[in-house]
Amino acid sequence: MQPDVLKNRIAAGRGDVCADLVLKNARVINVFTNEIETADIAISGNYIVGVGEYRGRKEVDLRGSYVCPGLIDGHIHIESSMLCGPAFEQAVLPHGTTAIITDPHEISNVAGLDGLEFMLETTKDLTLSVYFMLPSCVPATDLDESGAVLDAEQLRSYYRHPRVLGLAELMNAYGTVRCDPKVLQKICDCKKAGKIVDGHAPLLHDKDLDAYIVAGVQSDHECSNIEEAMEKLRRGQYIMIREGTAAKNMDALMPLFQEPYCSRCMLVTDDKHPNDLLHSGHIDYNIRKAIQAGAAPAIAVKMATLIPAQYFGLKQHGAVAPGYLADLIVVSDLEHFTVEQVYKNGTLVAEHGKALKPASLMIDNTRFARVMESFDMDEITLRDLELRESGDYERVICLRQDELLTEGKIIPFQQRPNTAPGVDTEQQIVKLAVFERHHHSGHVGIGFLGNFSLKCGAVASSIAHDSHNLIVAGDNDADMVLAGNTVRKNKGGLAFVANGQVMAEVALPVAGLMSTESAESVAEKMQALEDALKAHGVAEDSGIFMTLAFVSLPVIPKLRLNTYGIVDVEQQKIVPAVFK
Repeated sequence: MQPDVLKNRIAAGRGDVCADLVLKNARVINVFTNEIETADIAISGNYIVGVGEYRGRKEVDLRGSYVCPGLIDGHIHIESSMLCGPAFEQAVLPHGTTAIITDPHEISNVAGLDGLEFMLETTKDLTLSVYFMLPSCVPATDLDESGAVLDAEQLRSYYRHPRVLGLAELMNAYGTVRCDPKVLQKICDCKKAGKIVDGHAPLLHDKDLDAYIVAGVQSDHECSNIEEAMEKLRRGQYIMIREGTAAKNMDALMPLFQEPYCSRCMLVTDDKHPNDLLHSGHIDYNIRKAIQAGAAPAIAVKMATLIPAQYFGLKQHGAVAPGYLADLIVVSDLEHFTVEQVYKNGTLVAEHGKALKPASLMIDNTRFARVMESFDMDEITLRDLELRESGDYERVICLRQDELLTEGKIIPFQQRPNTAPGVDTEQQIVKLAVFERHHHSGHVGIGFLGNFSLKCGAVASSIAHDSHNLIVAGDNDADMVLAGNTVRKNKGGLAFVANGQVMAEVALPVAGLMSTESAESVAEKMQALEDALKAHGVAEDSGIFMTLAFVSLPVIPKLRLNTYGIVDVEQQKIVPAVFK
């Protein structure tokens, strides 16, 4: 910054000259003191220069509307929205999100550094500030088959990138506390660069937790109960309170919305589908839910602004105060927390639910050929779904509502008419298969999934964390084959099949994870998919595809299924699906 620019800001702050823009008669959420103060907000260039009584070259009378700092999502995977960066911006900017910290490990697990470069390039010119944490676990564990492997040496140079803030969720907690040299090298490189290490350690506690934190892990977003969160807070970690499409932890963690805990907690979404983003909202939804559950509005806002800004070192973000960037949102009332206007760097960029200057959705298919051509597998046949084991008992991966954790259950092997062996739809048990899609290995893992709300037919998805192989669930093999091949034909996406017919599908050709279309278009197709599922008996709010996406992630207890078979996460070994 040049001295004359600073001089002008000081003059405007003193009131000696008119500010460029003054938002008059605002009720300002003060995230430092948890107060609400009535004042004008003076802006010169990109920065707030004063909060008080000011004159401006341009003045906007807010008539008592509330003004908050722009919202920050401290942990999200853009890929899980199924939208590329520009379309994602169109979905979240009108909801008041002005900055995000994203972990591109989804696309990196598919396409390695090509995927990381794709994300950096397609977000660099957005209005939305997009910061990155480098993917720490590509693949998540040695018991997984991803499209790429990223070691410490490959990541090292990226710490110099101005939008890279650190090392993303260190989900290989077991490898960390057992001193896996590959994991330790990544941590050391990050710390040497002066950056942050994010955590991912569900149910880790006691001395293993101490060891994990000693390694340098500073946060966690996997807390599903207050006891776990308090243990991690007491050990000095920041807690990211997650409320997304699949994982909803806020209700269990509401006691944290008070001092002193709130100063070490922030609101995040992790993963959110486009329908939810467009219609329910983003971080604004989390604030709204917290307020309605009894949180003080100023505290809820602080946890979505100042705290993530402080944690990630974004020194000019997160507050309505002199010297901070003029990233501001205007809301009419705090109970409903409906975002009316969004200012970014002092410019109005969204109003009444619409971005004013949407970014282009064009993609350079030639430059990012590996990202756009990510399927390398043969057409699926019935033979691929044959059980390779026999016995009197089957092991079922049982889902838990609104959580990513699973439970294991052993039951007598099921034989029901008109269904695949092992399936019992009355008990909500379906067949599950994961097909390797990156290296033409032909590997297929087969198991059984419980508490899954699919009533008939099959669903398939190339969104299967974190290696993103092709996952298929169904009550019969024929529909499973058709669903899987539909996704393969589309070079990625989602599909629902019933009675030998494709009922609905969504193509996701960008790494098998994202669409090239707008948020509205993807949301419309997702709605058609959900309508088809509902017509066949699946509850509207089940989030069946988001839930399915996590069933193959071999780092969240207790059981998962990947291309090798059923993974006992705690033991990090393969266990049989059917046995005597």
